Amino acid sequence: MKKNPYCHKLHYCSLQKLTLKLLLVISILSYTSATVYASNNTSTSIQEEKKITVTGNVTDQSGSSIPGVTILVKDSSIGTISDIDGNYTLSNVPQGSVLVFSFVGMKSQEVNVENNTEINVVLESEFIGLDEVVAVGYGIQRREDVTSSIASVKAKDFVKVPTPDAAQLVRGQIAGVSVITPDANPLSTSQISLRGVTTLSSGSGPLILIDGIPGAINSVSPNDIEQIDVLKDGSAAAIYGTRGTNGVILITTKKNKGEIEPSIEVNSYISTQKIIKKLPMMTTAQYREKVASGKPGAMDQGADIDWVDEILQTPFSQTYSVNLKGGSSKTSYIASFDYTSNEGIVKRSKVDMIFPRLNVIHRMFDDKLKIDASVSGYHRNYGIPYNNGVYQNALIYNPTTPITDENGNWTESAREMYENPLALLNETKGENKITNLRMYSAVTFSPIEGLDIKYLASRETYYHFSGYYETKQHRSNVIMGKNGYASRTTNRSQNDLMELTAHYKKLINENHSFSVLGGYSWTNNNYQSAFMDNYDFPSDDYSYNNMGLGAALKDGSAGQSTVQNENKLVGYFGRVNYNFKSKYYVSASVRYEGSSKFGDDHKWGTFPAVTVGWNLKDESFLNGVGVLTSLKLRAGFGVTGTEPGSPYLSLNQLNLGGYGYYGGEWVNLLRPGTNPNPDLRWEKKEETNIGLDFGFLEDRISGSIDVYKRDTKDLIWGYTVPVPPYLYSNITANAGSIRNEGIEVALNLVPVSTQDLIWNSNINFSSNRSELIALSSGKYKSSGYADAGNTLAPIQQPTHRIQEGEPIGNFYGYKSIDIDADGHWIIEGEDGNPKPIVDQQPTDKKVLGNGLPKAYVNWNNSVSYKQFDLGVTMRGAFGFQILNMAEMNYAVPVNLGQGNIMEKAYDNVYGKRPLADDQELQYVSHYVQDGDYWKIDNVTIGFSPKLKKVEWIKGLRVYCSVSNLAVFTKYSGIDPEVNVQGLTPGTDDRYRYPSARTYTLGVNLNF
Repeated sequence: MKKNPYCHKLHYCSLQKLTLKLLLVISILSYTSATVYASNNTSTSIQEEKKITVTGNVTDQSGSSIPGVTILVKDSSIGTISDIDGNYTLSNVPQGSVLVFSFVGMKSQEVNVENNTEINVVLESEFIGLDEVVAVGYGIQRREDVTSSIASVKAKDFVKVPTPDAAQLVRGQIAGVSVITPDANPLSTSQISLRGVTTLSSGSGPLILIDGIPGAINSVSPNDIEQIDVLKDGSAAAIYGTRGTNGVILITTKKNKGEIEPSIEVNSYISTQKIIKKLPMMTTAQYREKVASGKPGAMDQGADIDWVDEILQTPFSQTYSVNLKGGSSKTSYIASFDYTSNEGIVKRSKVDMIFPRLNVIHRMFDDKLKIDASVSGYHRNYGIPYNNGVYQNALIYNPTTPITDENGNWTESAREMYENPLALLNETKGENKITNLRMYSAVTFSPIEGLDIKYLASRETYYHFSGYYETKQHRSNVIMGKNGYASRTTNRSQNDLMELTAHYKKLINENHSFSVLGGYSWTNNNYQSAFMDNYDFPSDDYSYNNMGLGAALKDGSAGQSTVQNENKLVGYFGRVNYNFKSKYYVSASVRYEGSSKFGDDHKWGTFPAVTVGWNLKDESFLNGVGVLTSLKLRAGFGVTGTEPGSPYLSLNQLNLGGYGYYGGEWVNLLRPGTNPNPDLRWEKKEETNIGLDFGFLEDRISGSIDVYKRDTKDLIWGYTVPVPPYLYSNITANAGSIRNEGIEVALNLVPVSTQDLIWNSNINFSSNRSELIALSSGKYKSSGYADAGNTLAPIQQPTHRIQEGEPIGNFYGYKSIDIDADGHWIIEGEDGNPKPIVDQQPTDKKVLGNGLPKAYVNWNNSVSYKQFDLGVTMRGAFGFQILNMAEMNYAVPVNLGQGNIMEKAYDNVYGKRPLADDQELQYVSHYVQDGDYWKIDNVTIGFSPKLKKVEWIKGLRVYCSVSNLAVFTKYSGIDPEVNVQGLTPGTDDRYRYPSARTYTLGVNLNF
């Protein structure tokens, strides 16, 4: 029998089989209801006819069997579905009746029974395949029924790249979703931004749900993921209430449902990396030229060291993933185990991870009861986290300074922020161990056709232990006399979730389809942490494992602290979907949610949503448009909310402070620690989305266009208040608003499709503008702006300003327009006239650019020719600027006295002359550069040999790939892909871990 593509290619053995069973229930109900409208004569004639048993098999045009096909006796309630091999048996079939065969993605077919006891059917493909079933809030829908802005990426379309988290699997695949990897640190996770900045002080990341359970983007192995769905607009995310304001990412892991022989899948790859670009710091020879020319601060210490090369290594990373699955018609299972060891290009940056997972699904009582249970998690182990001073000091450390002195001790300087990078690497010890355990169980009861009652309970625990030690040879002792410093930190969090839902679907008279969802959700989050440190140890031998030995504890100089907080979230939610003839759609949902983080009068919020859709393709006025495959117009409106980060801002918080004389002795007094705000409430985001889905030439050309507007109101922000009546001058309150407007376009093309050669191409574009509308309200006033970011020492100025009426992300500083004859900056004053930098005033500062890209463009291509496949992903960001903090600090002659500087420090500025040797560091527009870029992000070549003589191997693919292959940009820094989150986007941190190019060789094996 042929390998079943509907289990493997179209992921039938995942969430889709549940959809098919629901479709069967709907179909049976619809035909039951339809009998009310059938003529009595027809009904009587069927009852009087002889009844037989019909068997058969259902296949597609290639001859592959199709499981889950709905087979119904027309105008009756008699029906069944085909099994895993496409076989079916249908009893009590009246002779002379008609069988209706239907399957999502296939054209329905009607067959007269007559006297035939065996009927085999070949179904033809339609344009909406089974793989177009997408996940929505608390359920699934066919793509053609979706009226919100939802994007879906299947495992077969993931970006084939070694990745520490799931986000990079869909990087560049979804319009409006930017996935940024700002460095090559193996401990870094991707930054995900969805439709711009919607909040000022709360988290900006989307809600991540893994099989319906909240989690982190790196808490599931990328090898375990079957599908990723993104709920982009407010109408799709509103059913998640306060958690959905930044969008929702639904991750569905691989599951096995149905009868299947045990099989093993092995995925493994090895990779290495190479630094993409080094900052052009002066070589030893160039540095000595400055010494010879008498440049201030240059000092020849006799050595010849490339400090950046000294801290780098050629890393080796490896991943091994084993997946075992099997099952009977009643019980199925899948077990997987992943091991990954990732090394970074900087020495001593390495992380080891394991991801175990077990999922079991069991059905009983004629499939009326289903139990879905899973245990998963990860263990992450690494040494000390990357010290961002290592790379920075490798750049600026004097290239003529020897690594060690004549006694073998590290060369050090007493100057702050100037440390021997190899000493930083080698004179610290430590370990970090993170264990995450996720357990859930879901019980689904289907007492009648069309009704599913589901109870889900889960617990996620997270434990992090950190130990850190600086030896007696560390700078902390050499310069500050710490004589050995140790610290220990532990963090533990526990997240409990319980949900009860009921879902009912029904089809009436083949024209009216509706579904109703109702549910209750309860979440409790608890966090605990403890910290202690000590120093002045008698020996390095104990490091952080005998904290009491340090003398600082006895002197009262050691530190210790503990923290615990807890919060609860409770929600009631419901949704109604209705469509008429699969032509007109309407959906409405509401969530009523309460949080313990808010004041007594504002603990509950209501989050409604409504969407409508119109399938124009089925209208009579488009019947003659032969090139048109699909055309649907949709519109939606939804409200979501945002919680603050801290759980106790609305309450009186007490601190110890000061002493009072009571009962004949001095006692430590309790006093209020903050201004409570019992009126603290939700931020609310109202979003309107209008979209158009289209397809032409049998979907050889297809895509979507979305236009949206999002207004976030009642922003949570810190405000200055008078004292009195307030105890303190600051309070966290609600005021102000942000507006986001944007457009997203996705275009899917199949330029070539032959028996041997298939070329799929995807292009998507998105543009967004985030603007601060107001920062004040009637009760809480502000100056209309707030500064954010910091250039750090020695400049010590904010980098950005958020201001009413201006887009978020604006750089704000002095606009340099020239240099004078002596090499000092000339800036544009408040009045627009030139003035010397020494006469600068805060009012001279201006908007210098914006760190948020105005547009993202992604182009993904996959080509398969016989047994070969090629994947090329490219992406770019346009219309934004980057603050090059490395050049601002290292491309200035005055810093030669602080260590090494860049070659360009002595280049002419504005075509005149170099900066003066005494021109101090300044934050000016000269260092705010255009950041536009286009990247060839990944190229993968694969080969799948045919192994007809090796029966026990079902599939084999070997591949090689290069990630971060090339970048086209005018930006002079090491990489234009920088942070785009929060209120300070576009800042190229001078401490950043370098970017790298990754080379990978891998194998996928099924047997």
